[in-house]
Amino acid sequence: MSVLAGLALCTSALTACVDTGTTYYTDTGSVDRSVTVINATGYTITNFYGSNTGRSSWEEDILGASTLPSGSAVDINFNDGSGACLFDFKAVFADGSSVVESNIDVCRVSSVTIG
Repeated sequence: MSVLAGLALCTSALTACVDTGTTYYTDTGSVDRSVTVINATGYTITNFYGSNTGRSSWEEDILGASTLPSGSAVDINFNDGSGACLFDFKAVFADGSSVVESNIDVCRVSSVTIG
């Protein structure tokens, strides 16, 4: 395969072949952004936030009125319509403490363990 043919194939298969630090896809419907979040902290998570790294604030609490006990898991679809793949996660516990996991590529991972 020639270099030009390889480049054309790469360009048609992906939005870009250059790592810019943030992964984006132009066809937001074709990438699965569903991630199983596993709580292995030993504590119940009372609030959970997932915001793409391009945002300056946390989005709404994904758990709502629910909680995520230690040893439990929840499936979350992180497709926010922006095309972003890199997300930051924040888990908050009953005592107000929290843990943040940064730059999770929800287009490439199917599960993330908190804890």
